[in-house]
Amino acid sequence: MSDRSTEHATFVIERTYEASPARVWRAWAEPCLGALYLRRVLGYDALRIGLAFLPVTLTMGLLSIRYCERLVTRFGARAAMLGGLALITAGLIVFAQASVHTRYLTGIMPAMLLLGVGAGTCFPALMTLAMSDAQPQDAGLASGLVNTAAQVGGALGLAVLATLSSSHTGHLLAAGSSSAAALTGGYRLAFWIAAGLALLAIVVTATLPTRLRAGAPSAAQA
Repeated sequence: MSDRSTEHATFVIERTYEASPARVWRAWAEPCLGALYLRRVLGYDALRIGLAFLPVTLTMGLLSIRYCERLVTRFGARAAMLGGLALITAGLIVFAQASVHTRYLTGIMPAMLLLGVGAGTCFPALMTLAMSDAQPQDAGLASGLVNTAAQVGGALGLAVLATLSSSHTGHLLAAGSSSAAALTGGYRLAFWIAAGLALLAIVVTATLPTRLRAGAPSAAQA
């Protein structure tokens, strides 16, 4: 294998793994499962659901546009992304405590704020890290790999989490739980699994890309 081919293959692998946090976040598919919980369990209408997610949108936008660049400059892209993923994990854990009678201000809004701040910190840092050592001729490939991984991961993750949630809901209904309690149990399971995936993303972010880069020279020499 030529040096250029080896470098290209290593580049593709690195960018795919660096997109792992995005895949994990998209796998939770927050607007889908979160909105279903608000609608089917808490009885929110479309307007209230949109307003409920407003903290996520506002904090993500504010951090992405105004503050994330400063964090990346001061602490580095990897540290910023790890911090963002930690906040996302915390938000998912808070959401996993949801019940049939959860109040928005005490049970939902804290999770939304954590998720919004985490995503607003994590996503720009992810793109910075993924594009950091891309050559000009590979810039389009790097960006495409990150976005493709996020989209594909989101579709697969939503399918898996929705299936597991639905299956657990069915078991709870068969065991005699009420419809609302069974739905809540199913969604909580999905949130816990998503939190576990976010923890896995932290491990991937902290270790795997570094190892790949460390192995690149030896691979090229081979």
